[in-house]
Amino acid sequence: MFRRLFALWGLPGHIQVDNGHPWGLNFGLPPDVALWLIGLGIDMSWIPRGQPQLNGIVERGNGVSQQWAEPRDCRSRAELQARLHHECEIQRERYPSIAGMSRMEAYPGLRHSGRPYHVEGEDGLWDLSRIDQFLARRPYYRRANAKGAIWLYNRGRSLGRSHRGVEVIVRFDISSRCWIVSDINGQSLKELPAPELSRERVLALDVGHKRRK
Repeated sequence: MFRRLFALWGLPGHIQVDNGHPWGLNFGLPPDVALWLIGLGIDMSWIPRGQPQLNGIVERGNGVSQQWAEPRDCRSRAELQARLHHECEIQRERYPSIAGMSRMEAYPGLRHSGRPYHVEGEDGLWDLSRIDQFLARRPYYRRANAKGAIWLYNRGRSLGRSHRGVEVIVRFDISSRCWIVSDINGQSLKELPAPELSRERVLALDVGHKRRK
């Protein structure tokens, strides 16, 4: 879906999301889809939980779409999709909302971001180092469980039973591409490899170790 949209409108420079599925932060860590977008050079930001008003334009847009398209009267997904497409076209390109002009007429730059995207060229555009830089910006706090393990991307990582119940700080190290675990005083405890953050795993959206049925 994103690939189709990007091919049509161009790559955005920034995407702001909420903390609901599938965007919710995994104890501070961005989910699989967000990592893929970051690799494309798109800045990601999350609004705080329970504050949809901070994403008000999107929320309002969703509300208007529901009112205009009337999903309850649609007999199939295809009919709903056709109605949404039609109403979005009217709202963007026909409805005289700004000094008698449509939004598209008032803001012609919205037709394309200016950052072309072609799925055939994604391999050369996508850069794993952007993810490394994003993850390295901040610390991630964890508390070891009764077995001395912490969780990173839905995987239990053992620190040893001597660290049971201990609060630790985890940072991503760019040079080694490992998780560096320290105690709250900054004393290094363990270096954990991060195979889940390989290029192949991110592109396959297989970072978060989702359970398969």
